[in-house]
Amino acid sequence: MMKTVTIIGAGLSGLVAAAELLKRGHQVMMLDQEPAQAIGGQAFWSFGGLFLVNSGLQRKFQVKDSYELALNDWMGTARFDRLDDEDKWAVKWAEAYIRFASFEKEKYLKSMGIKFAPVLGWAERGGSSAEGHGNSVPRFHITWGTGPGLIEPFVNYCLAHKSFKFLPRHQVTDLVIANNKVQRISGNILEPSDVERGAPSSRIVIDTFELPVEHLIITTGGIGANHELIKQNWPKRLGKAPAHMIQGVPDSTDGKMLKISEDAGVRLVNKDRMWHYTEGIQNHSPIWQQHGIRIIPGPSSMWFDATGRRFSAPDYPGFDTLHTLESISKTGYDYSWFILTEDIIKKEFVLSGSEQNPDLTGKDYRQILKERLSSQATGPVEKFRTDGADFVEADNLRDLVSEMNRLAGNNLLDYETIKKQIELRDLQVDNPFSKDPQITFINGARHFLGDKLIRTAKPHKFLDGRKLIAVKLHIISRKTLGGIQTDLNSQVFNQHEELIEGLYAAGEVAGFGGGGVHGYGALEGTFLGGCIFSGLRAAIGIDSK
Repeated sequence: MMKTVTIIGAGLSGLVAAAELLKRGHQVMMLDQEPAQAIGGQAFWSFGGLFLVNSGLQRKFQVKDSYELALNDWMGTARFDRLDDEDKWAVKWAEAYIRFASFEKEKYLKSMGIKFAPVLGWAERGGSSAEGHGNSVPRFHITWGTGPGLIEPFVNYCLAHKSFKFLPRHQVTDLVIANNKVQRISGNILEPSDVERGAPSSRIVIDTFELPVEHLIITTGGIGANHELIKQNWPKRLGKAPAHMIQGVPDSTDGKMLKISEDAGVRLVNKDRMWHYTEGIQNHSPIWQQHGIRIIPGPSSMWFDATGRRFSAPDYPGFDTLHTLESISKTGYDYSWFILTEDIIKKEFVLSGSEQNPDLTGKDYRQILKERLSSQATGPVEKFRTDGADFVEADNLRDLVSEMNRLAGNNLLDYETIKKQIELRDLQVDNPFSKDPQITFINGARHFLGDKLIRTAKPHKFLDGRKLIAVKLHIISRKTLGGIQTDLNSQVFNQHEELIEGLYAAGEVAGFGGGGVHGYGALEGTFLGGCIFSGLRAAIGIDSK
């Protein structure tokens, strides 16, 4: 029987749900507070990273992966500890998602015409133990076309379908649930806006609306642009909330639908779980407020806190994001430093986001070979190096430390202290073995062909006359790991842990599935995948009722 489904939010999870519902013969109405040109939401701006297990690309790179290994990595990273309450459904979602990533996801993506770039990345490498945080093997697959390439087939399918209706500039402000059944939504119609995608749009109200709903999916994203909510929910375990954060998502990622849903009787769980990056730099050409870009680093830069103390394992570049966030927060400062060489920036610096990777976004093989195998850093990295506010360079360490203090506006860094730490590190690189864990990790990473060719510089001494570079790193806001609690069909629970008839939630607003499929930490490439899987499950759930 044909059903009419309303979806709030035009991001990836909503588009997946819409496409799957349309395939099954249902009608879909999608609302979003942003203008039509913003369809696709945050996913458009992403690097397009996707977590896959035992994929064709992994096998080409001779990476041996399995459902069992991936599940162990996921559970060691998630550390679920609220099993009788907030994590009850999150654990089930984690097991289901690993099955999807291992046996179904690649086939599903190919059915939508989605391909992968010939590059396999190794994110969140861990650095503690086999049962702890991190990916045991490379699993980070980059969508051919990055974020725009990922959303394109879903956008095109929906917009071309006769049973799809899109209502941009519709801002939902109220959700009504009665007798444990979704009834209606209402809100504001905002004035038209022609701002470029991602830029803040007008919030001037020109009218209001009210719609009865029988089947409703909430896919409105998280709180990444709402710094007040981030600080309000900041967990004590991560230390003090940063006084200053730059922003990795557009201003529209305001989290307001979470509060609206909770006020209507929806159950929110794991509010204290979030995912913010530690390698943020200020965008030299900002689109949204406090626009930040994340460096996706290789493993070789030396990482120092604001006072010049070198971080220890597992706080190395690309190893354990939340542990490093905790370590930085507990210093009492909201920034840190990379010190590196030109060899490292040329080979190991990748910037997150579709706009920072024009070769991959443009699906240009010739440009990829030129950018990724060149003796120079990529064009976007070089642009930040010359025009970015957070980069300093010098021909010697003394001058570099002086420039770092000038940039920070203080004298926290002591030249002799930093020099001693780098000298001790340099003593460890003369052999293919070392007692310095970071050097050992680098040597290990280079056993993987992908890292050796394009992502990990050959170990070398910093203080042998090379030009040195320092980067001031900011905390950059990004993902909400908790949210609306749902069952495995993305159906929403009320505050008495009863399913609400007709109400579903998918994507980041639902903690990427079940109210927190990642637990306390993520393995990367799992956010977009969580949007896809939870949107798919919502469509299946509605269709099966």
